[in-house]
Amino acid sequence: MSVDTRIPTPVPTPVTTPVAGKPGALPRPTPERTAVVLTLLAIVGISIYSLAKAEISIANMVGSIANAERFLARVGTVKFPPLAELLELTVLTLGLVLTGTLLAAVLSVPVAYIAAANTTPGPAFQAAGRFITVFTRAIPDVVFAMVFILVFSIGALPGILAIGLHSIGMISKLFADAIEQIDEGPRLAIRAAGGSKTQEFIGGVLPQVLPSWIATVLHRNDINLRGSVILGYVGVVGLGLEMSHAFKSLNYSLGVGIAIVMFILCVAMELVSGAIRKVLLGHAANTTRSTAKRAMARRAARAAAPLTVHSRRPWTPARVRNLLWGWGAVAVAVAGVWVCDIKWSDLIEVWPKLPAIMAQFWPPNFGSYDFATMASAMGKTLAIALAAVILSLVFSLVLGSLAARNVAPNDSVRAGSRLALVAIRGVPEIILAILLIIVTGLGSQAGIIALAFAGVGLLGKLIADSLEEVQTGPQRALTATGATRFQTYVSATLPQGARAIIGHSFYLLDSNIRAATILGIVGGGGIGYYLLNAGQGSNYPLVTSIVLMILVAGLAVEGIAMWVRKVLR
Repeated sequence: MSVDTRIPTPVPTPVTTPVAGKPGALPRPTPERTAVVLTLLAIVGISIYSLAKAEISIANMVGSIANAERFLARVGTVKFPPLAELLELTVLTLGLVLTGTLLAAVLSVPVAYIAAANTTPGPAFQAAGRFITVFTRAIPDVVFAMVFILVFSIGALPGILAIGLHSIGMISKLFADAIEQIDEGPRLAIRAAGGSKTQEFIGGVLPQVLPSWIATVLHRNDINLRGSVILGYVGVVGLGLEMSHAFKSLNYSLGVGIAIVMFILCVAMELVSGAIRKVLLGHAANTTRSTAKRAMARRAARAAAPLTVHSRRPWTPARVRNLLWGWGAVAVAVAGVWVCDIKWSDLIEVWPKLPAIMAQFWPPNFGSYDFATMASAMGKTLAIALAAVILSLVFSLVLGSLAARNVAPNDSVRAGSRLALVAIRGVPEIILAILLIIVTGLGSQAGIIALAFAGVGLLGKLIADSLEEVQTGPQRALTATGATRFQTYVSATLPQGARAIIGHSFYLLDSNIRAATILGIVGGGGIGYYLLNAGQGSNYPLVTSIVLMILVAGLAVEGIAMWVRKVLR
């Protein structure tokens, strides 16, 4: 069965073409739609202003060539840790990332269940579920790591918990969105047959959303691997910690060597995740949509009907393959937990310490800083995030369009564009920011470029997937009238994918706000500088204040995004 494996987005609506000489062929704009358009224009305007104020120019980058040459001279021959140590660090890093992502994947299921409008037990539960998704992803994983290191001391467990709790927000949000878009037929059939709520979910909901859930978890695992680098700067063990020690001690040759290893790991993980998605989610199958619905109806009926001694599923090749992959995933998960060498007793012994530790974070205050200073720093972080989004959007539209099957002029261009997107996504933005800061100096310019570069890899892939899913009717109609490939793209393909692209851009903005905060920790400008100083100086009330500011910004972006999606639906 061919199933969509990208991050779930609303299904694009067909293009409505006005009929010549017939006024009113297009729906009249409502005040709410007009407000949405004006809001989007205002966001674009602020983004362009932020980019212009950053004064990023080719001349400035060319002027930094001398700095780059001096840096390369100081790097000299790239060095790597001893092979045994490198393998140990690599395995440990992969283990804590996989374990943290697995923790988030499990916990995201009940959160998404209560957050989805069609499965939640009630409005209060839905509000609680949505708040959890926003709260957990609004707090940067580096803040979670600071807290857990304070609780458990340095080790793998703080990294696992930080990755797990932070990832719950994004996985459960996308999982809940997918649940809200299911075909209600199978679930209603189970309910009509007297099935319980659990049977409704297992037989009527889960089979439809499982592909999206798997794809989201794999995607989040890729992000967590790249994000594990910054966790090393606050004491989480692994390659990130060794790289931070190397750069802080000005051992650039070793730092660059570890950065190269991280890049190779990230690209390899991206390729492996793509292969797993293709195998597990049935890309090679050619099952039609109607056949898929009939199969789902059969599964729903089996889930609702009482089991008998004669009800046995046949051992088809697909079932054997899925079973092998399932047990393989369990083996990898067990191995990931094992290599982390977790002291499980810590999870029990920590509870008496928690009240005293949490008291250090409350009440929030700005310490020696005033509100104007912190608000200005938060504004700078938002400006960096917005400027990076507008840069990413421009380049992603080009590269993502060329990576779409129905836009690229030939398969070679599409394959090359897809490969370029994979390579771009393989570069952790924190590593790129560190190198840019070393070359160009401290400031927002390095942060914007690093975020924009990373954003092209993510947004370009999402745009390519969205453009490939548009309805082909308008495209064929224009082609039949003699329209060129570019005219077809501008008049039919891009308008149909516009709503999805807007949604992806808000997703990138939401991610960039947290990433911009993290980049500030290594000198990229903004609120992250104050966050790092507060954490290292044990000024935990200031850490709480900064987290609350980030949370407010995240809630604002989420609210605007939900409003825009609702109006444009």
